[in-house]
Amino acid sequence: MASIPEAVHDLFEKATFAHLATMTPTGYPHVTPVWIDYDAETGHLLVNTERERRKTKNVEANPKVGVSMIDPDNPYRFLSVFGDVEEITTDGARAHIDVLAQRYVGEDEYPNPIESERVVLRIAPERVFSGP
Repeated sequence: MASIPEAVHDLFEKATFAHLATMTPTGYPHVTPVWIDYDAETGHLLVNTERERRKTKNVEANPKVGVSMIDPDNPYRFLSVFGDVEEITTDGARAHIDVLAQRYVGEDEYPNPIESERVVLRIAPERVFSGP
């Protein structure tokens, strides 16, 4: 597993949006903006979503993903990752979305209705690119 350079860890401390690319069953890419997090202890990128969303269904069939993010304060500073979703888990997913809501929208709790079940996609980086 590749590591995320320390020089870009701060991207996970502010409201940095990422784009998650998954593959649909018909072979087309599905790219969606997502809130992103990083587990520094394990080295995994974390995407919190719902069980019934297209991206979850896509990674259940094909765990290969791409993640791209740019620094909201400097659009020339970026992180791009190719990797595999190693786990789809409900453990801590509800509490995790509240943590992300604090970072991204300044709310103590996730403000949108949950339509199915919150899950966390744990992405193991295989190739990492960052700059400048």
